[in-house]
Amino acid sequence: MAIHRTINAEPRLSEQQFLDMEKLQAPDFTLTDKITQEQFDFFDKNGVLHFRNFISRETVNSFLSEIKRIEKEWLEQGLEKVNGIPLKFGKDENGNKMIQRFCFTSLHSNILHDFLQDKRLHALTGLVKPFEGRVGENEKDGLVVNNYIHTPNSAFSQMGWHTDSPRDLFMGQRIMPMLNVGIHLDDCPMENGGLRVLLGTHKQGMLKLLFKKKYFVDHKPDPKEVGLDITAGDLTVHDGRIWHRVQQSPFYGEQSRRRVMYVPVVTGKYMPKDDKSKTPFYHKFASTVQN
Repeated sequence: MAIHRTINAEPRLSEQQFLDMEKLQAPDFTLTDKITQEQFDFFDKNGVLHFRNFISRETVNSFLSEIKRIEKEWLEQGLEKVNGIPLKFGKDENGNKMIQRFCFTSLHSNILHDFLQDKRLHALTGLVKPFEGRVGENEKDGLVVNNYIHTPNSAFSQMGWHTDSPRDLFMGQRIMPMLNVGIHLDDCPMENGGLRVLLGTHKQGMLKLLFKKKYFVDHKPDPKEVGLDITAGDLTVHDGRIWHRVQQSPFYGEQSRRRVMYVPVVTGKYMPKDDKSKTPFYHKFASTVQN
């Protein structure tokens, strides 16, 4: 049974807490078709990278238009799952139904599919060496689009602390290295919420990986967390084993909207999904605690 919360019950950060929070200190990296040694070393130490101006504003707008088209089609079709993965629905400030979490989006768009062939994206597989990595367009949840917005009827305004590793355990396999690659489609200065990470926790032991925090239900800021100042068109990468969360925006409605496309870079056995795939247990669990 889903757990419903009112907006007034959501944890909010004071202005002083925002001011006190540390921002990620990193060089202005640019992603090309090869990972540099400096980029590899920074990621190996911290578990996160931030690349500025990965795509142009024109491309951002093209992707947003394509996502809007897909949303309209899926809502008209009454689609609830794609390849066994549930979509997440909510309502905007005007009460209109919207999709707040898409999955396998590139399989329904030539524009997004072609984008995933970008050599710069495939260069990121160098971050999982010595393992052999690949862009998981039809694995995990494929190309995910997260549409965070803070409204009374939003189903997705934040995400609690978690790592991406337990899903491997739910699938009956050992935890393998993976990356979550985010392409950001809205400006999101740190003061507007967004991604928070605990640097270096991708190298923690198994006990801390599984039990350091309460998965998804814990939204509390951590004294050691860092935030990112993100501009539309930026790309971020975080190791799936790092503890991270998404802070709720202090604003409401359109001003709080943050749209991000995530594609996994995966290792290990090839495990594609199709329209006959069953819903993984971890999605059923997460749907009861996320907002």
